[in-house]
Parts: sequence; C-alpha cells; structure tokens
Amino acid sequence: MSHTRHLFVCTKQKSGIGAEVARALKKELKRQGLAKQVVDGEKLRTQVQTCDCLDLCKQCKKGHGAALIVYPEGTVYGNVRPDDAAELVAQHLGLGKVVKHLCIDK
Repeated sequence: MSHTRHLFVCTKQKSGIGAEVARALKKELKRQGLAKQVVDGEKLRTQVQTCDCLDLCKQCKKGHGAALIVYPEGTVYGNVRPDDAAELVAQHLGLGKVVKHLCIDK
C-alpha cells in the first residue's frame, strides 16, 4: 500500500517567504532522500504544496517566516524560514521528531 504525506505551506503571509520555504523543503526532501521512502514495508511519498491561507496569521505575525502544516499528523509550524528546511526534513520527516522551537499551537 502507498501513503502520501503533505506539507502545506502558506504563501499568503509575508512577501514571498512561503514560496521560498516550499522550494527549500522540496530541495531538502530530495537531498536527504526522503521524498519517497519505504517505511515498515509500505511506500511513503512526501509532497510539498503551497496554499493561500492556513488561518495562522496570529501566531506568525511576530516572525519573518511562513506557516506550514504537516498532514496527516497535523503538526503546525510557524515562522519557518528557508534555512529551517534541512532541520525540519531531517528531524520531523526523517526521525519523526517535532521541531519544538518552530512548533506552534493552533
């Protein structure tokens, strides 16, 4: 069986930062070999998708980054910068660990 995990990145916030974060995440997924994996005998594909609004502006207004949600887990990250992509991919997607300093409560 095959499963797909999605990273929905808000592009409505900040001028262009969401698109930059999405590009950085896609690059890191490929670089770290985590875009397509086999986990416990099942195929897992991870896609990065941009979206207009995640309704998280209140949590991100103070920072200079974008908001994103990892689906289906439902983990919400805020103030994510392109430089955070390597850590997010390695820790959350590679090891299954939440990156606490970027995680926000909805």
